[in-house]
This record gives sequence, structure tokens and C-alpha cells, in this order.
Amino acid sequence: MIRDGRVTVNGRVVTELGTKADAGRDHIKVDGKLITRPETHRYILLYKPKEVMTTVEDPQGRRTVIDLVRGIRERIYPVGRLDFHSEGLVLLTNDGELAYKVSHPKHGSVKTYHVKVRGVPEARIIDKLQRGITIEGKRTLPTEIVRMKTTGRAKRKAIAGSK
Repeated sequence: MIRDGRVTVNGRVVTELGTKADAGRDHIKVDGKLITRPETHRYILLYKPKEVMTTVEDPQGRRTVIDLVRGIRERIYPVGRLDFHSEGLVLLTNDGELAYKVSHPKHGSVKTYHVKVRGVPEARIIDKLQRGITIEGKRTLPTEIVRMKTTGRAKRKAIAGSK
């Protein structure tokens, strides 16, 4: 590449092997395409409050997890989703490889949810959820549901599910 004159540093063609350049300061191009140094990966664990969207932008103008983070120059995005009315820990990153490994079902990442429900779910409903259900045309994976505790207030039952 260098001998063929395909590399430029600060607008000058480089033909001498061993020529030094600093990707942080110099303007380096190969075949006219600017070479940039890899972006530093950023990882943020954010506690998402209720009524905040787990997305970068919301067409309805609601607050997003990105609105809660200040002073980050990298383009970050959430890994996974929490419902609008849910709260909990969300990972924000610019590391696409990690996001894929954590969120894609083929990698078998276990996710645990603690959920409060009103009343006591019937055994047949719990069994159906454990086997997997269809949501918006897609089948969920089987899950484990464990009763954590039952409270006296409004007969709520806390359950945990993993998938």
C-alpha cells in the first residue's frame, strides 16, 4: 500500500516504509478513506426509573434513558429493554459486540426479573408462562417462575422469572 502511493499523511503521499504517524494527531488516509483510531468503549449501568423509555429516541417525545446521561461524547445505546412503567438496571454502551453477546438469545444470557402482581396467579397461568407464550407473533422461551413472597396488602404476590 505504502509503496503503491495509496497512503497519505496530512495530505502528503507516503512512499517510504517505516514512516511514522500518530492516529490521534495526524490525518491518515488509505485509498482516500480517513483512518480513525478505534473509539474507546463506554459502559454505563443506569437505574432506569418508571416512565422513562429504554431507547435512544422516542417518537412520542417521552424521556429516554439517554436523556438521563450527561457529558458522554460517544454514541451510546441501551442493551435490552425495560417496559415504560418498569424500573431497574439498564446497561448503556457503545460496544456493539458486547451488546450482541448479552442480548441475543443464542448466547443464553440469563435475565432475572422481580415482578409484583395483584392477586394470586392461578397455577395454570404460571404453568403456561413457564412453558412459553406467544407475544406479538413471537414465542417466548420457557422460563422459571419462583414465588418470592405474598403480602397482605391488596393480595399482591411477588414472583421472579428468568429467561
